[in-house]
Amino acid sequence: MAMTSTPAVQKLYDVCKKVFTPASVPLEAQVAKVRAVLDSIKPQDLGLGTIDQHNRGLGDDGKEKCRPILSRYVPVISYLHLYECDLFSMGVFVLPASASIPLHNHPGMTVLSRLLYGSMHVRAYDWVDPHDEKLNRNPSIEPNGTEPQQTSATEVLYPTSGGNIHAFTALTSCAVLDVLAPPYAPATGRHCTYYRITSHEGEVEASDQPGSIEWLEEFHPPDDFVVQRGIYRGPRIIPSRN
Repeated sequence: MAMTSTPAVQKLYDVCKKVFTPASVPLEAQVAKVRAVLDSIKPQDLGLGTIDQHNRGLGDDGKEKCRPILSRYVPVISYLHLYECDLFSMGVFVLPASASIPLHNHPGMTVLSRLLYGSMHVRAYDWVDPHDEKLNRNPSIEPNGTEPQQTSATEVLYPTSGGNIHAFTALTSCAVLDVLAPPYAPATGRHCTYYRITSHEGEVEASDQPGSIEWLEEFHPPDDFVVQRGIYRGPRIIPSRN
């Protein structure tokens, strides 16, 4: 009888279930276990279409993935939901070329992101004073730069470091696999807040690398920013009973 291997997405679920707890922020050694699984995942492990098809901005039916907004066409961002519980969530954002996700935060959350294919531009910020982030106009430091990223190892951000506020712009069609621990939960104060830059304070020297001070304010994204629910076509995740 032939033995079947465990799907990569199931391995990801299994390690997340072991690592993430409601008690505290996971240690780097624990995060490394999740990161190791994420680094090995390929687009086909999640049932994504061919990279060529996505690079041409086409859906699974071969039609162009755009929608009309005020007589113009806006690239559609899709979110493929994989799994969610009180401790963590797993999902994939699929962005056509030129699509962008505005600056947004991840309050009290550890986030692991793996760029599965394509290239994107990332801006990442951390609060200068992480205990004062609820102010409407709060300076933030930009330690992670604004360089384009291509398919690479998993990036990790923590509640107060690593670029907890970030924005994405797709340079080519791309897909990002995200693990959020814990997931967004508006009822408990973990809601997604969007920001825009209002002023620039110049360059500063951070403890480990240079950055810049920006003033941010909360804002409502434009009406043509829409993330639609996509269809996940990969292997089914089987939750454990415990």
